[in-house]
Amino acid sequence: MLQIRWHGRGGQGAVTAARIFARAAALYAGRYAQSFPSFGTERRGAPVTAFTRLDDRPIRDRSQIANPNYIVVLDATLLENTDVFAGLASGGIVLINSVRKVVDNGDDRNDRDPSRSGLHYLDATHLAREILGVPIVNTAMVGALAGLSGLLPVEAVARAIADVLPERLAARNSDVARQAFDLMAGHLSSV
Repeated sequence: MLQIRWHGRGGQGAVTAARIFARAAALYAGRYAQSFPSFGTERRGAPVTAFTRLDDRPIRDRSQIANPNYIVVLDATLLENTDVFAGLASGGIVLINSVRKVVDNGDDRNDRDPSRSGLHYLDATHLAREILGVPIVNTAMVGALAGLSGLLPVEAVARAIADVLPERLAARNSDVARQAFDLMAGHLSSV
């Protein structure tokens, strides 16, 4: 089973990203999938965590993901006060929305040491502003993770976006996901 943990802030679409990724896997890539959120204080801007599981068999575990294979961070400011690397599986992949590296790879935090993981960056905010006109990065990060991991074809992502988002938003969000997919596909990593 592959497990993904999404970190964002309320209003950024982390829960929707987890849902789109799971839907793409289940309906358009022939996998079993589930997604669900975990909220703290429910307000815009508060940290939000969402989870996605993928498997070739039915998934019965509904617990939060403690040891993800993939971690996706929609807002790099979360690194300042949240240990987003907590529990990262050995050989795990981390994807951070950032224009530059924001983690010191010399960190010596034992099993949470980002230098022992595949750490990748994408300026999804810039991409979203260019294509969507707003800094909502969830669909860009879904496309980026699909391209980086090789878990989903871009067409599955685009179809799931069309299923989940209103028609007036789906085409442009599919475009941003496709561009992010293409940018990250050159960095293909797998767990």
